[in-house]
Amino acid sequence: MNLWRKLACVILLVVVCASVAANWLAPAGYARQYREATNAAPSRSHWLGTDEIGRDRFARVLYGTRISLLLAPAAALLSTLMAALIGGLAGYLGGVWARLAMAITDLFLSLPWLFLLITARALMPLNVSPLVSVLVTFLLLGLLGWTAAARVLCTTAGALRSADFVRQARAAGVPGQRLFWIHVMPNLKPVLYAQFWISIPVFILSEANLGILGLGVAEPMPSWGSLLKELEGLLSLGDEPWKLVPLILLVLVVMSFQLLLSRHDEVAA
Repeated sequence: MNLWRKLACVILLVVVCASVAANWLAPAGYARQYREATNAAPSRSHWLGTDEIGRDRFARVLYGTRISLLLAPAAALLSTLMAALIGGLAGYLGGVWARLAMAITDLFLSLPWLFLLITARALMPLNVSPLVSVLVTFLLLGLLGWTAAARVLCTTAGALRSADFVRQARAAGVPGQRLFWIHVMPNLKPVLYAQFWISIPVFILSEANLGILGLGVAEPMPSWGSLLKELEGLLSLGDEPWKLVPLILLVLVVMSFQLLLSRHDEVAA
């Protein structure tokens, strides 16, 4: 592991640990308002200042980071499981099932799924509770992000269906369901593992895009998207540079994931 990948691991570890310790680092919470210090500059009491309604920016960055970092892996896990069940099972069954799965996958791939996310979220009421908005965002990301991996899994499972060890197991009388779960699925693990880790930075950016448009996690609960939305009114980078902290964190985390994924690709190659 080279220096840059070690640095990526350190960055991710520090960011995750800080977000997990948000209750201890910012015990006042992300929703408390300091009405006497609205839109204040950084100080000893508020390390990143306060927003326009007096909420502590440092606390909101910590809690928003935790929500985004929990949301993206959860959505990645859901999309990976769906890709395994739809693509892997269709490829193993072959025939009409594989053609049907590929037709559905091609349909989803032909549509800009970010716009599907925006449309689906826009159909929801704007006054939904924060918890419901988190669950809806997680489900939308997971349910619409499985298609690319499903194609790869369908092709891989179709090739495994005619492999010698699968034929031997079938000749030995192993039932089809057990054959799929015991002999085929373990051989799909490298693809599933790669899909899971590739999806995490993609879903982080997707949630940020939804939040910037006001269609992500609902207020007062913060996320990187809602924190980045505050940059709309920033006139000059030199006036209030502390407002750039969420953007810097987002860039660092996504770049760290990309560095680690490049290492995984080299190992796989």
